[in-house]
Amino acid sequence: MNKILFYIKKLIPKSIFESFQPAYHYLMAWFGNLKYGFPSRKIKVVGITGTKGKTTTAELVSAILEEAGHKTAIISTLRFKIGKETRPNLLKMTMPGRMFIPKMLREAVNAGCDYAVVEMTSEGSKQFRHRFIEMDALIFTNISPEHIESHGSYEKYLLAKLNIAKALENSKKKNKTLIVNAEDKEADKFLMIKGVKKIRYTLADAKPFTLNKDWSHLKIDGESVITKLVGEFNVYNILAAITFAKNEGISFSDIKSALEKFDGVAGRMEKVEIDLEKLKDENGNSLGLLGKFPPFTTIIDYAHTVDSLEKVYKVFKDHKKICVLGSAGGGRDKWKRPLMGGTAKMYCDKIILTNEDPYDENPRAIVEEVAKGITDKEYKIIMDRREAIREAFEMAERDNVVLITGKGTDPFIMGANGDNQEWSDRKVAEEELTKIALKKFRK
Repeated sequence: MNKILFYIKKLIPKSIFESFQPAYHYLMAWFGNLKYGFPSRKIKVVGITGTKGKTTTAELVSAILEEAGHKTAIISTLRFKIGKETRPNLLKMTMPGRMFIPKMLREAVNAGCDYAVVEMTSEGSKQFRHRFIEMDALIFTNISPEHIESHGSYEKYLLAKLNIAKALENSKKKNKTLIVNAEDKEADKFLMIKGVKKIRYTLADAKPFTLNKDWSHLKIDGESVITKLVGEFNVYNILAAITFAKNEGISFSDIKSALEKFDGVAGRMEKVEIDLEKLKDENGNSLGLLGKFPPFTTIIDYAHTVDSLEKVYKVFKDHKKICVLGSAGGGRDKWKRPLMGGTAKMYCDKIILTNEDPYDENPRAIVEEVAKGITDKEYKIIMDRREAIREAFEMAERDNVVLITGKGTDPFIMGANGDNQEWSDRKVAEEELTKIALKKFRK
């Protein structure tokens, strides 16, 4: 179906296609909600928008709500969840169209969910996918330049995000709440929204805090909270979720319990290691080993903007870093490619540039644009992503950190003409680490 739509789009003149797009998307949003009985009116809807942190914040909000005894649904970049049933999002879009969202909300209502936590994106806003979704609350995490070529300018990108906040203002729900990261440079624009309760959060709400590469210790209202989430950016995500939960009347004991149980989010600062006890020889016999491998840290993260890449690297500022990266993909945000390379140059000890999602662009040309930002420093270009990951592991020494960024849990490497290759950074990393471990311990 995707290939058919791809070729239909190619056949229709661009000017005609683009002129009819807004009306088409608006009508589909209306019809979808009509077909499924405007389900958002019958469930509490928590929207989450911003450039970064949406998925982690969504998972944190859901975890806290569940700890407090509520049944939740999630529509996010990572997965689609209704109660205990979950499936990965394999669509390569956070807010699916063609009536997907109202259908899921109807299923959530029918399943008896109390809350639906929905990531809301600028692309979704541009295509009216947020329309007719009556929100009870909206969490704004942050804004930094992204999807600029798609929207036409940063100002239009910001406007698409603000239109989501405007939808909260126009929501027919009572007691609407807007939760805002007050330290973001665009916070005041979101706080101009009328007819809603506005709650700000800042980093000071968690101070004093201690951060290292394995855990974080925060002080919330004088109470200690220890979490497996790392990095200052995750402190903001935690505060967003806590601020929402407190407004919902959830007890601090439930909030703390949920945060301390929370194991993290797949593809977001996700640590990869293998259990040596599971290693077997060619005859299927255990090698009789104990412990974890490798002796260095391997992290997979979705970071695909200059800002998010820098924040990931800063978590490991005291460690030697071997960085595997490419760019966010073909046909978009070309301006940031050398900046991504420059960020890697600033923070990484060794750099390997590789393929990510070239779409219809020449993948080598994309990587070479990233390389323009890496001056006066050696780097390698290994276009095969598996080989690039393997090479990073071969380079790594004890206590080093291997950072594999750009894809997170993305299930495909997107190629030309709608073709794609099934992919998992985690699976490939585990397979390559297993090969190295078998080679090492069979000697």
